[in-house]
This record gives sequence, structure tokens and C-alpha cells, in this order.
Amino acid sequence: MHPMSSISPNMQQCIDACLDCYRSCMETAMNHCLEMGGRHVDPDHFRLMTNCADICRTSAEFMMSASPMHAQVCAACAVVCDACAQSCEQIGGMDDCAQACRDCAQLCHQMSGGGMDMGMGSQQQQQPGSWTGNLLG
Repeated sequence: MHPMSSISPNMQQCIDACLDCYRSCMETAMNHCLEMGGRHVDPDHFRLMTNCADICRTSAEFMMSASPMHAQVCAACAVVCDACAQSCEQIGGMDDCAQACRDCAQLCHQMSGGGMDMGMGSQQQQQPGSWTGNLLG
């Protein structure tokens, strides 16, 4: 098919990691966390998990649509995934979710900063770094 030709193997790997993280965060939040209660449903943690699921889904959609803005969205996704992994690790009992977040963060970071998968080059990467650091502040 025509649209798939624009998606490199590395981008497809990132899309898969984003979708896996989306599923893991959503399932863990809506099942494990709600059932466990306590620190698992702390508003900051629970919001972070659902926000992580949302940004992962969005990042996958940007890459699947071959959006020229995918690098910026992936940069934001990497920041959110790192924060979510840390939150899951601090609370404990969510190792699979934390690992999915770490895997997604690593691949999204590469997708946002690597020149090999992006036709736009790395000049676009300079500005987004300034706002991605403030996402969770």
C-alpha cells in the first residue's frame, strides 16, 4: 500500500512501542490502580497514567499519518513516558507498565532527535526542547 511506504522500520518500531504503552497505561490505570486504591489512585499518579496513554496514542497517530510534526509530539511523549515510568516505579507493583513507558520513551526520544528517520533534519529539534522540559513543571 502507498501510505506504508513512508513509514520506516524505526518509525514502525516507535509506533508499536507507543501503542503498547498506551494499552499498558490504560489497562493498568483502569484495572490494577482502581482495584488497588490508595497510592495507586493518587490524583497526580492517576492523571499521569491517563495522560501518558493519551500522548502515546497521539504520537502513534502523528507517525502513522506521516505528520511533519511527529518529532515534536514524540519529544513530548518521551518526557511524559519517563515521568510515568518513574511514578509507577515509586508506587510499585507496576513493573510491566513502567517498562512499557521506558521502552516508549527511549524510542520516542530517538524519533524526536535522530536525523535518520526524519526528512526535516535536526534543525527542528532545537526549539521543542525548551517546551518539553516544562510539560510537567
